[in-house]
Amino acid sequence: MKKLFNSFFENFDKIYILSLFIISFGVVLYLFPGEGKFRYEFQKGQPWMHEDLVAPFDFAVNKMDNEIKAEKKEISNNFSPYFNFDSEINNKQLKIFKSDFDIAFENYKLLKRTKETGLNIKQLNQDSLNFYFKTTQNLINEIYKKGVLYYDEDYLIDNKNPVTINIVKKKIAINSDFDDVYSLKSAYSFLINELNKFNFNNKENKYIDFIKNLNLNKYIQPNLFYDKISSGKILTEQINNISLTRGMVQQGERIIYKGEVVDEDKYRTLESLRSIYLRSQKLSANRSILIVGQIILVFFSFFILYLFLNRYRIEVLRSRKRTLFILFMILLAIFMSKIVHDINIISIYIIPFAILPIILNTFYDSRLALYVHFTTILIAAFFAPNSFEFVLLQFMSGVVATLGLKKLQKRSQFVSSSILAVLTYFLVYFGIAINQEGNIQSIVWINFAWFSANGVLLLLSYPLVYVFEKTFKFLSDVTLMEISDTNQPLLRELAEKAPGTFQHSMQVANLAEEAIRHISGNTLLVRAGALYHDIGKMSNPQYFTENQISGINPHDKLTYTQSAEIIINHVIAGTEMAKKANLPSQIIDFIQTHHGTTKTQYFYRLYKKENPDAKECEHLFTYPGRKPFSKETAVLMMADTIEAASRSLKDFSKEKLDDLIENLIEFQMNEKQFDIADITLFEISEVKKIFKEKLQNIYHARIEYPKEEK
Repeated sequence: MKKLFNSFFENFDKIYILSLFIISFGVVLYLFPGEGKFRYEFQKGQPWMHEDLVAPFDFAVNKMDNEIKAEKKEISNNFSPYFNFDSEINNKQLKIFKSDFDIAFENYKLLKRTKETGLNIKQLNQDSLNFYFKTTQNLINEIYKKGVLYYDEDYLIDNKNPVTINIVKKKIAINSDFDDVYSLKSAYSFLINELNKFNFNNKENKYIDFIKNLNLNKYIQPNLFYDKISSGKILTEQINNISLTRGMVQQGERIIYKGEVVDEDKYRTLESLRSIYLRSQKLSANRSILIVGQIILVFFSFFILYLFLNRYRIEVLRSRKRTLFILFMILLAIFMSKIVHDINIISIYIIPFAILPIILNTFYDSRLALYVHFTTILIAAFFAPNSFEFVLLQFMSGVVATLGLKKLQKRSQFVSSSILAVLTYFLVYFGIAINQEGNIQSIVWINFAWFSANGVLLLLSYPLVYVFEKTFKFLSDVTLMEISDTNQPLLRELAEKAPGTFQHSMQVANLAEEAIRHISGNTLLVRAGALYHDIGKMSNPQYFTENQISGINPHDKLTYTQSAEIIINHVIAGTEMAKKANLPSQIIDFIQTHHGTTKTQYFYRLYKKENPDAKECEHLFTYPGRKPFSKETAVLMMADTIEAASRSLKDFSKEKLDDLIENLIEFQMNEKQFDIADITLFEISEVKKIFKEKLQNIYHARIEYPKEEK
């Protein structure tokens, strides 16, 4: 039992990571669509690549969405709206007109009898005036008979006038030309124009003026009112009565031959068969068999991902945190696909799948990011209507977005990467569409709106990088550039308190960065680590030779063990300072590993020389470690040791510099300092070459110029 427990704890990380893959496999399997997929893939305008297809059963050929949409639009454009006719308004307005006419005529007669007014009253014949009154009444009556429209917020025409309208009188709808009814303006114009026809050579002007002075527009009011409820109901019924099918295909009828081009009619028939097949699958599919197929597909998706990580990114697979993050991103993308698939209102193209490689590329590398992206979209393709189109679009946009962030240096690059992804969507989809349809008119333009929304959502990669950085304790290139700024408080303090150490750190950063670039490491990480690796020397800067200007060595007053303790303490003090300043753990790793588990050789050898019989004293002169565990930490240890040692040389010849580098790195290897670091012997030899070149450039002999003769 004890052995079992010991074995469990020894292999806990492996068991944990394996459990993550199993859980992720189960979650994706649960989210997988409950119906099967149509076995044939096809594209309009392309040859049918499968065997001859015969109808397995009778089915109706559905109309395409664009056909149904066009029919709905045609019905809406040709629809005759319903207006209720109010007959009471006519009688009411004519009564008001007669009353106003009688009052006006009585006032005329009163003015005529009042001689002292001095007014020039025209003589009006009562019979003639009554004629014009009756004529005006008939004209108003004619206007109301045809109808006067009331324009309200429910029926704003604005150059969208229907050809005909339905006028409802006593619950009977009468179809009428729209041009036959009046607006308030056209009714008034008609009335005035008709009255003016009686003005022969201005002889009848006084009678017409009398009528006009009654303010005729007062008697014209709308009597046709838009019936929103009835119009909407009838329009909806007409749209719902549109036939969704176009013809039938009989069982056994050949649908398409192998190699035959999928034209418009064939495409419509194949889409109808696929739609009916998928609906029947939901009802009649053997769920157990479907699950077996889904288990196989999902298993191999995750298994191949595991093999890739195990073969090419073992450092990721060994990290619980990194593996968890990758699987979390995959599950998040699949979960979003499931939601969109089940809602069936918005397109799957709105999901920003390219955000996955963008974020993974920020924390890992482009190769891993693209592999995980491709694995994800292959699984998500089962939620997409057209799997081939979906995979091609998402893969292309993911590649472009990732390559656009190959070297992330500014946060504005997230914007440019999103723009590149959207442009890729546009161009690739346009190419697919015209290849399928053969003309621009048949392109589903609404997809461009989904792609645009996708691009907006891609901008979430900017805040998400920060969120994931803090949640999973990752370190992005942008953050590395920020903390590498020498204006950072901790680096400014180092430059003030220990200027020699600051210059040493800058030189180490330059050496390590150049070396790590040649062995494909993280240059930004190693530079940031190099700048901070010796910050602990600020606690006692005078005890380190690079800061001793006056020539006085305070170690002369200390014992060898005391001196070793002060020197070793800069690692411990540096770790505490870094934690207090909230530096990322990856930077603290450089502080803790840049001396590994080596000794303060100078003081150790002097101590052993004076105390040859001393036993078990090594721990007093040994750094607390850890050993370097990555390319970056290993290269920093080499650069730090070589830069410091090169300062003590008196002869900077090529041979001396080469011997120094070879001996120091060989010593570190013999001390087994690089045993757990993922750096190869070939890479170490490459690092040596770079160090030799750089140091020779730094310490090259100056040309001695001849002195001027006096």
